Amino acid sequence: MGEDERRIRDLIAEWMRATKAGEIDKVLGLMADDVVFLVPGQKPFGKPEFAAASRAMHGQVTFDGSSTVEEVVVAGDWAFCRTHIRVTAATQDGRTMRRSGCTLSVMRREPGGNWVLARDANLLAAEA
Repeated sequence: MGEDERRIRDLIAEWMRATKAGEIDKVLGLMADDVVFLVPGQKPFGKPEFAAASRAMHGQVTFDGSSTVEEVVVAGDWAFCRTHIRVTAATQDGRTMRRSGCTLSVMRREPGGNWVLARDANLLAAEA
């Protein structure tokens, strides 16, 4: 595994860790300012909408999950990766929702060498 692939895998692991810890600003720092998220049933949205939704849920919903990186391909300052993610969201009143599925993410190397999430197609669906 090359250095760039390791750094991208580390970014994904840090995203999962920071999400679980409720570190919204840390998660926001892992994405490009012009990031675009694609999720079923919604129009594409960006960083401002992601931030607003995360802040609205903060303290109301806790997240736990796991991510298995299935493929990372690096091509210069761009890379894509496929992952399988499983997430559990629990509300303060005891409701739990589990979602799982695949994602296809595009990463971009920023000036200075850090990798950030640039595009993300999230195909998670509710588990039975």
